[in-house]
Amino acid sequence: MTAGRLVERALSAVKPAAATRVRPATPRDLDAVVALRLALLREHPDHPIYGRLRTEIDRRARDLFSAQLRARTETILLAELAGEVVGILRCVESIGSPLLEPARYAYVSSVYVRPEARRRGVLRALVREAERWSRARGLEQMRLHNVAGSVEAERAWEALGFAVVEQVRLRSLTPER
Repeated sequence: MTAGRLVERALSAVKPAAATRVRPATPRDLDAVVALRLALLREHPDHPIYGRLRTEIDRRARDLFSAQLRARTETILLAELAGEVVGILRCVESIGSPLLEPARYAYVSSVYVRPEARRRGVLRALVREAERWSRARGLEQMRLHNVAGSVEAERAWEALGFAVVEQVRLRSLTPER
């Protein structure tokens, strides 16, 4: 049995803890949303994209996430264990290419579970709720990007039914002289 199948079996055996509660975030949750989303970015300080945080990130984050919390075409889900917010997932109703099916799909982003709450079914519970939200909107497909090279993340997403279908590549340009 491959390592991926072993992880898949292990994750499928993990049931969300009885105390896991997933709910939509509200504007009153802005502090928790900012804290979790910035923790996600700060978990990857050497990443060529996510490791390049702008100045005034806290103010910028508050403005951006506040607008996202009010958007009608997306939801930010929070996972709680014993009343404490330990995980986040953003799900956006996205428009596909006019040349391809489906015309709309759910785009999952900004997923983070605090390290001390990992391997307790929190991610599975967040994805399950995102799937319900997506189905209620008539969406038939979920897509996401994850950081390349994180074996733990790759195995978790694979165990949750997400397959790799494309890669994002980066090429930095130097200014011409």
